[in-house]
Formats: sequence, C-alpha cells, structure tokens
Amino acid sequence: MTTSIPTRGQIERTLSQRIQGFYREQLGHQPSKVTCQLNDRNLLIIIEDSITPPEQLLAQQGRQELAEQVRSDLDEAIRPQLKEIIEEILSVEVVEVLSDATLETGRTGVIAILSDLPSFRVPSAASKLRRREGNNNRHEEESSS
Repeated sequence: MTTSIPTRGQIERTLSQRIQGFYREQLGHQPSKVTCQLNDRNLLIIIEDSITPPEQLLAQQGRQELAEQVRSDLDEAIRPQLKEIIEEILSVEVVEVLSDATLETGRTGVIAILSDLPSFRVPSAASKLRRREGNNNRHEEESSS
C-alpha cells in the first residue's frame, strides 16, 4: 500500500486542526478559528479568539499590562510544543517561532521560520479540471431549475 503525499491544503488543514486542539488541551480554551498558510520557508498562523477568559477578565478590570504579561508568558510556555507539532506534521525543522497577540481583537499571529521547504503534492491539472467541470455542471443544473 502506497502512502499518498498530502497537498499543501491538506497539510494546512491538518496543522489548523492540531493547533486548535492543542490550545484546547493545554490552555483549556478553544480558539474559534485557526488559519495556516505555507509560504516558501515560512508557516503563517492566525489564531482567532485566542485570548483565554482569565486574560480577558484582567483586561476588562483595567489590568491590561498584567493581561499582556500573562499572554506573553503563555506564548513562551507553549512555544516548544507548538514547534514540535509543526515539525512533526511538516517533517521539517523549525528554526524560529515568532508570535504576537492583540488583546483588543483576540487574535494571535505566529510565524514559524522553517529550515527547508516542506514536501507536498501539487494537485494534477486533470483533477483541477474535473473539479472545475463538476462545478460548471452543478451551476448549469442550478440555473436550469
């Protein structure tokens, strides 16, 4: 049995799901959305609603600096495990992980610098064409109804 090399989209979805689960398990808080995008030797991650309830409470009580310090400490604490997840899925060494969070928007941005380009399968032109034709047929069916 041959194992298929995943496409970039499949890898990005797997990373998003694993990171969302990781936040839930480690911080007891599930972000509403995690978006991952591979771009050459960089992995860009946007985590929506990443701020935990205790951080939100501190910010609402006027303890903005403490909330920011808690966020910074949490990011620092989970960085090694996040790096491990990325390396496991991409099979590429992560050279550096940069991150920043905004309490006002609840978003966290992460950039993972990779040592090399990750391997992924580029979908064949034939499969893209089949999908496009399938979409056109569906569209035609909908318009004729």
